[in-house]
Amino acid sequence: MSKKPSIIIIDDKASMLKMLANVLKDGYDVRTAASGAEALPQFRSRPSDLVLTDIRMPDMDGMQVLHAVKEHLPETEVILMTAYATISQAVEAVKGGAYDYLTKPFEPDELKLTLDKALERKQLREEARILKEQVERQYGFPSIVGESAAIKRVLDLARKAAETDSTVLLTGESGTGKELFARAIHYSSERRSRRFVAINCGAMPKELIESELFGHVKGAFSGATKDKPGLFMEADGGTLFLDEISELDADLQVKINRALQEREIRRVGDTVDMPVDVRIVASSNRDLQVALDDGHFREDLYYRLNVFPIELPPLRERVGDLPLLVSHFLEVFAGEHAGEYEIEPSAMDLLTTHPWPGNVRELQNAIERAVVLCEGKTITRSLFGFIDEGQSGRNPEVSVVAGLPYREAMDRMGLDCQRRYLIEVLKRCDGNVTRAAEHAGIERESFHRLMRKCGVTSDDVKKELGQGG
Repeated sequence: MSKKPSIIIIDDKASMLKMLANVLKDGYDVRTAASGAEALPQFRSRPSDLVLTDIRMPDMDGMQVLHAVKEHLPETEVILMTAYATISQAVEAVKGGAYDYLTKPFEPDELKLTLDKALERKQLREEARILKEQVERQYGFPSIVGESAAIKRVLDLARKAAETDSTVLLTGESGTGKELFARAIHYSSERRSRRFVAINCGAMPKELIESELFGHVKGAFSGATKDKPGLFMEADGGTLFLDEISELDADLQVKINRALQEREIRRVGDTVDMPVDVRIVASSNRDLQVALDDGHFREDLYYRLNVFPIELPPLRERVGDLPLLVSHFLEVFAGEHAGEYEIEPSAMDLLTTHPWPGNVRELQNAIERAVVLCEGKTITRSLFGFIDEGQSGRNPEVSVVAGLPYREAMDRMGLDCQRRYLIEVLKRCDGNVTRAAEHAGIERESFHRLMRKCGVTSDDVKKELGQGG
């Protein structure tokens, strides 16, 4: 049996209280009071969904009751009654937060309809509040797990960014949670009631991404059978997250830069510009300074994006968060049974000493795999055997990724592995820097800059290969 909604009726006439209580008793949990002074202590100790009050009463009138109720519990709907209605009084009541204003005498059906609508609005507001709280827990800053100094520093910056409408540039290694932070910034900002739209700029064919971002008009190209709004328009009033923005071609970088500068876009095949109100959050796991040096990223776009830069720490710099993250991912993958799982101390030791080149994403995958393979409720070190193998002797991952171009390799590895990568590539190229740079797919000067940054010299590599004196 569902619980009845509650209402407090306030009127200084006993006959009116009795009549109203009788009319509403079947649909409501009714309480009555002969004055505002009598009703307010009841309301404060046991709030009701609705308040129905007369306006003209001794000691405390209905307007005073309205203000007191709204101050204590703004979500409660208040309906005022009076036999002496005036337009100015009605306007004042609505401005004060009253749901409606009834003139005596009124029909019971009119009263019930007004109360039902007031109750419906209260319930809708309550549902919206609950949904907002759920969204905040799922996508806002509470969804980001960690208490280390490194993550607290970044969270503090991200919260400040959320209070502004500035463009945000998130940088950091792959797997550090850039999209998670982008969503948290959006859902903690003034734009949270509008859409958060995300696109991975490196995951879409170059021929399609312009149409995806800006939209197109019918007939703009083969297959364009109707107008299509782009992601900029879909995110209008909200936030557009441009993940891995460094993967965009130069011509698209020009158009993104113009959209940021002019706050307007032009669809593919169109002849007119369209205004857009979009907050941009961009991310890159590449060193954009290297991309600038290489000529692969436009300087004007970089400085337009770099208004509020936030660099996310790799997992190895927030090792203290490992137990919290492990517990969180256990809840994700084991659900309500997460509390039944135990982790062997040796397994936790392994997790805290592993360098996690794939960062939080790699840890998440490791815990998911362990939960799937665990036959009981004890997560043992053996379930992370692939980590043990990776930590014993020479790291086999370096050998694997040395066959990749530099940017793909850095997507797989942490910054602490850059030095080993450079040495391995130089060895494969007999210490020849020009050939090594070509193999890595970057300019020779950029390769030299990385060698200086990591303390690597071709002479040392040649000596190790037995080519030097």
